[in-house]
Amino acid sequence: MGLDQVVSAARSLVAGIGFRRSAEAAEITALIARALEAAQAEPEHLAVIATALDRAGDPAIREAAKHFGLAPQGVAPDALTACDAAVETRSARIESLRGVGSLCEAAALAAAGPGAKLALPRIASGSVTCALAFRRETRQRAEG
Repeated sequence: MGLDQVVSAARSLVAGIGFRRSAEAAEITALIARALEAAQAEPEHLAVIATALDRAGDPAIREAAKHFGLAPQGVAPDALTACDAAVETRSARIESLRGVGSLCEAAALAAAGPGAKLALPRIASGSVTCALAFRRETRQRAEG
Protein backbone atom coordinates (compact mmCIF):
# COMPACT_ATOMS: atom_id res chain seq x y z
CA MET A 1 0.00 0.00 0.00
CA GLY A 2 1.48 3.34 -1.06
CA LEU A 3 1.34 6.67 0.77
CA ASP A 4 -1.58 7.81 -1.40
CA GLN A 5 -3.56 4.71 -0.41
CA VAL A 6 -2.75 5.19 3.28
CA VAL A 7 -3.92 8.80 3.21
CA SER A 8 -7.08 7.79 1.34
CA ALA A 9 -8.08 5.37 4.12
CA ALA A 10 -11.04 6.69 6.12
CA ARG A 11 -10.24 7.91 9.64
CA SER A 12 -6.51 7.30 9.22
CA LEU A 13 -5.11 10.64 10.44
CA VAL A 14 -4.80 12.49 13.72
CA ALA A 15 -4.55 16.28 13.72
CA GLY A 16 -2.54 17.71 16.60
CA ILE A 17 -3.37 21.32 17.43
CA GLY A 18 -1.62 23.99 19.43
CA PHE A 19 -3.29 27.36 19.81
CA ARG A 20 -3.16 30.62 21.68
CA ARG A 21 -6.09 31.62 23.86
CA SER A 22 -6.93 34.34 21.32
CA ALA A 23 -7.40 31.81 18.50
CA GLU A 24 -10.85 31.49 17.00
CA ALA A 25 -12.51 28.32 15.73
CA ALA A 26 -12.41 29.57 12.13
CA GLU A 27 -8.60 29.85 12.27
CA ILE A 28 -8.25 26.35 13.73
CA THR A 29 -10.64 24.92 11.13
CA ALA A 30 -8.84 26.69 8.28
CA LEU A 31 -5.42 25.43 9.38
CA ILE A 32 -6.66 21.83 9.71
CA ALA A 33 -8.12 22.13 6.19
CA ARG A 34 -4.78 23.50 4.94
CA ALA A 35 -2.93 20.60 6.59
CA LEU A 36 -5.25 18.05 5.03
CA GLU A 37 -4.76 19.65 1.63
CA ALA A 38 -0.97 19.58 2.06
CA ALA A 39 -1.20 15.86 2.92
CA GLN A 40 -3.56 15.26 -0.02
CA ALA A 41 -6.20 14.04 2.41
CA GLU A 42 -9.88 14.73 2.91
CA PRO A 43 -11.76 15.78 6.07
CA GLU A 44 -13.23 12.27 6.42
CA HIS A 45 -9.69 10.94 6.85
CA LEU A 46 -9.51 12.60 10.29
CA ALA A 47 -9.97 10.21 13.20
CA VAL A 48 -9.01 12.55 16.04
CA ILE A 49 -8.28 16.20 16.73
CA ALA A 50 -5.90 16.29 19.69
CA THR A 51 -4.48 19.05 21.85
CA ALA A 52 -3.12 19.53 25.36
CA LEU A 53 -5.47 18.18 28.03
CA ASP A 54 -5.86 21.58 29.68
CA ARG A 55 -7.00 23.15 26.38
CA ALA A 56 -9.36 20.44 25.05
CA GLY A 57 -12.41 22.10 26.61
CA ASP A 58 -11.72 25.50 25.06
CA PRO A 59 -14.72 26.66 23.00
CA ALA A 60 -12.60 27.40 19.90
CA ILE A 61 -11.16 23.87 19.63
CA ARG A 62 -14.53 22.31 20.46
CA GLU A 63 -16.23 24.31 17.71
CA ALA A 64 -13.46 23.54 15.20
CA ALA A 65 -13.59 19.81 15.98
CA LYS A 66 -17.37 19.85 15.64
CA HIS A 67 -16.92 21.23 12.11
CA PHE A 68 -15.20 17.91 11.27
CA GLY A 69 -17.77 15.82 13.16
CA LEU A 70 -15.36 15.15 16.03
CA ALA A 71 -14.78 16.14 19.65
CA PRO A 72 -11.31 17.28 20.72
CA GLN A 73 -9.19 14.74 22.57
CA GLY A 74 -7.04 16.06 25.39
CA VAL A 75 -3.54 14.62 25.75
CA ALA A 76 -1.99 14.46 29.21
CA PRO A 77 1.34 16.21 29.80
CA ASP A 78 3.22 12.95 30.39
CA ALA A 79 1.93 11.53 27.08
CA LEU A 80 3.08 14.69 25.30
CA THR A 81 6.58 14.55 26.79
CA ALA A 82 6.82 10.84 25.98
CA CYS A 83 6.61 11.82 22.28
CA ASP A 84 9.14 14.65 22.43
CA ALA A 85 11.99 12.65 20.87
CA ALA A 86 9.84 12.04 17.77
CA VAL A 87 8.85 15.66 17.10
CA GLU A 88 10.56 17.26 14.13
CA THR A 89 10.03 20.92 15.01
CA ARG A 90 11.47 22.67 18.04
CA SER A 91 10.16 25.87 19.59
CA ALA A 92 12.07 27.18 22.60
CA ARG A 93 8.92 28.97 23.79
CA ILE A 94 6.75 25.85 23.69
CA GLU A 95 9.52 23.73 25.14
CA SER A 96 9.74 26.05 28.16
CA LEU A 97 5.94 26.11 28.60
CA ARG A 98 5.06 22.50 27.76
CA GLY A 99 8.25 20.47 27.92
CA VAL A 100 8.03 19.46 24.25
CA GLY A 101 9.52 20.98 21.13
CA SER A 102 6.18 21.10 19.34
CA LEU A 103 2.84 20.74 21.09
CA CYS A 104 0.89 20.00 17.92
CA GLU A 105 3.33 17.32 16.75
CA ALA A 106 3.49 15.68 20.17
CA ALA A 107 -0.33 15.75 20.50
CA ALA A 108 -0.76 14.17 17.05
CA LEU A 109 1.78 11.45 17.78
CA ALA A 110 0.45 10.69 21.27
CA ALA A 111 -3.16 10.46 20.12
CA ALA A 112 -2.17 8.31 17.13
CA GLY A 113 -0.65 5.69 19.43
CA PRO A 114 2.69 3.94 19.91
CA GLY A 115 4.77 3.72 16.78
CA ALA A 116 2.91 6.59 15.06
CA LYS A 117 4.74 8.71 12.50
CA LEU A 118 4.16 12.25 11.36
CA ALA A 119 2.37 12.58 8.03
CA LEU A 120 2.84 16.35 8.09
CA PRO A 121 5.11 18.26 10.50
CA ARG A 122 3.95 21.49 12.11
CA ILE A 123 2.42 24.19 9.98
CA ALA A 124 1.29 27.47 11.47
CA SER A 125 -1.05 30.41 11.09
CA GLY A 126 -1.12 33.50 13.31
CA SER A 127 -2.39 31.80 16.50
CA VAL A 128 -2.57 28.09 15.64
CA THR A 129 -0.22 25.22 14.84
CA CYS A 130 -1.23 21.90 13.30
CA ALA A 131 0.52 18.60 12.54
CA LEU A 132 -0.83 15.32 11.19
CA ALA A 133 0.14 11.80 12.24
CA PHE A 134 -0.82 8.41 10.88
CA ARG A 135 -2.66 6.18 13.30
CA ARG A 136 -0.52 3.17 14.15
CA GLU A 137 -2.75 0.53 12.53
CA THR A 138 -2.78 2.51 9.26
CA ARG A 139 0.99 2.74 9.22
CA GLN A 140 1.31 -1.00 9.88
CA ARG A 141 -0.94 -1.78 6.89
CA ALA A 142 1.20 0.47 4.68
CA GLU A 143 4.42 -1.23 5.75
CA GLY A 144 3.02 -4.77 5.65
